[in-house]
Amino acid sequence: MSLRHFSAPRLRRSLLLTSLLLAGSFTVHADEMLRKAVGKGAYEMAISQQDNALWVATSQSRSADKGGVIYRLDPQTLEATLAVHSEAKPFGATINNQTQTLWFGNSVNGAVTAVDAKTGEVKGRLALDDRKRSETVKPLQPRELVADEKHNTVYISGVGKESVIWVVDGANLTLKATISGTGNRSTALALDGDAQRLYTVSADGELVTIDTASNRILSRKKLVGDSKEHAFLNIALDSASHRAFITDFKQPEMLVVDYRDGKVLAKVAAPESLAVLFNPVRNEIYATHRKAGSVSVIDGKSYKVVKTLDTPTYPNSLALSTDGKTLYVTVKQASTREKEAALADDVIRIML
Repeated sequence: MSLRHFSAPRLRRSLLLTSLLLAGSFTVHADEMLRKAVGKGAYEMAISQQDNALWVATSQSRSADKGGVIYRLDPQTLEATLAVHSEAKPFGATINNQTQTLWFGNSVNGAVTAVDAKTGEVKGRLALDDRKRSETVKPLQPRELVADEKHNTVYISGVGKESVIWVVDGANLTLKATISGTGNRSTALALDGDAQRLYTVSADGELVTIDTASNRILSRKKLVGDSKEHAFLNIALDSASHRAFITDFKQPEMLVVDYRDGKVLAKVAAPESLAVLFNPVRNEIYATHRKAGSVSVIDGKSYKVVKTLDTPTYPNSLALSTDGKTLYVTVKQASTREKEAALADDVIRIML
């Protein structure tokens, strides 16, 4: 389903100024930031290099909508150019740019969906944990996804008290292996494809290293030994210097870790964090702070926050353009289980 474009420069400027006034005060100039509403339940994003497109997973209304919608956006204007309905609500997202296949985690359904990035056609869906939820049965929830383009493999974290990582064959959409024992509520995933290493972090504060050649856990390192409550959620890698950046949703700090031995190199003073990305072009780290309603730009050398971008209400996920010049943020509206948000969630484009 194609959606109409509005290309008049005057209208674009008007929409930009209107969206900025509605969104609130920003610490960057208006021409550096563009904010647009996309759809209810906006979660993770993926960028298609060949098609120069930004894909956004939206779960839509919990009560009124069956399934969700995956939007293809123009990365410059943030206007929707395609909407793909998904019978299973999409949350996590990644892309294999070699095969031009998008992958979306369906947390509620315990499944993963493959979509053709060229056409938007749903290629198939694979059940990962189809057990029916009950008082005694808690199905694992697919959360983060990462694609190994060289081997056409997708890794998906299955989150629970005893988490796993599912290994999916991208060629035929089948489950190749299940890596168990990754820890309590292990959400994060990051891949060093050249080294054939996959990393996750558990709620128990362990950095877990996995050999992707054998799908075996090689090591687990305890990152913190204090009595504080921690919730390590996401991880980003700088493979050139063997650094991992790990967000903590419970403490106002981000860990910088040498992922070869688990040694903590630094603790970045920043609000409680959710998503994280590393930009090798600028040697910068970006993190979303859901509670603070902001995004931090962190210098990769000094580990200092050099810029704070106000992005109310709840900044969620991040995506980075291939050239490292543009950052994208999904921003969620306030909602509760009892009362859903009345407005659609937003996507913000930030020129770095």
